[in-house]
Amino acid sequence: MTDTAHLTLDEAQALAVRALQSAGVDAANAASTARALVAAEADGQKGHGLSRVPSYALQARVGKVDGHARPTLERAAPAAVRIDGALGFAYPALDMAIEALVPLARTNAIAAAVIRRSHHFGQAGAHAERLAEQGLIALVFGNSPKGMAFWGAAKPRMGTNPIAFASPLPDQPPLVIDLALAQAARGRILAAQQAGHSIPEGWAVDAQGQPTTDPNAALKGAMLPIGGAKGSALALMVEILSAALAGAAFGWEASSLFDDQGGPPDLGQTLLALDPEALSGGAFMSRMAAMVAAIDEDDGARLPGTRRLTARAKAKAEGLVIPAVLHAEIVALAEG
Repeated sequence: MTDTAHLTLDEAQALAVRALQSAGVDAANAASTARALVAAEADGQKGHGLSRVPSYALQARVGKVDGHARPTLERAAPAAVRIDGALGFAYPALDMAIEALVPLARTNAIAAAVIRRSHHFGQAGAHAERLAEQGLIALVFGNSPKGMAFWGAAKPRMGTNPIAFASPLPDQPPLVIDLALAQAARGRILAAQQAGHSIPEGWAVDAQGQPTTDPNAALKGAMLPIGGAKGSALALMVEILSAALAGAAFGWEASSLFDDQGGPPDLGQTLLALDPEALSGGAFMSRMAAMVAAIDEDDGARLPGTRRLTARAKAKAEGLVIPAVLHAEIVALAEG
């Protein structure tokens, strides 16, 4: 028996849909959610990819996430919408937000959408990229369950709280910048624990706030932010721009995204879209061409986010490779 399984993108989509539907998720929500997970897997973002199917299915079975939820939209202002995710998966609400933002941004030069009563929103950069593909600049913020402490404290309160940015470029795919605000993803610490390995210094502190390389102590403590106090301040900014602005739960109020314990996580997301041609008076693309040329001139420099394009092309041509254990787990879920 091999350690890996190979799937085409279509096979992965169909398998994830079946697994979710077997857990009680309706067809529309299963399709939207599976599409996002497969896209993340294809982009090399495995922490937001097919590894999420088992936990999503588990939460749907117990009602921690509503697999039949239908997001609803209301106009908050001429160029702003509020979306109620209805405690379902985030992806249908994000689909609704992106569809609403494109015409609003083109009409008003800037538009905003906030989502409340939401769930794990996966690969943040992918949502920003979809807006950039429509010629818009996008900023995306979303909070997550507690993992980092306020600066100077030891108790985890804030999530890793990703920030994503995307911009159209002349004659090539959009520039995408996507970063979580912790030194390392919590999943990497879990993987080290499962493998019996230590973690690098600077990733986390223990429950007493002391630096640790022990993953067990790290999981009982808190992850450290990128950039020290500056990263912590950015994580706090994301809590405000997502949870507070949308009327959702803060990281320390949200339940875990990895198990079936507690109520719905009730996370928040905010998407901002800007029309760069309108705001720049038509100069935007020429300015971006000059920026790309400057980066190309410097040896060793590259645009951020380009690795996703290489991974995406390889996945399209060769399919996906996932651990055999994960494949077997998803197949068992799909077969009910």
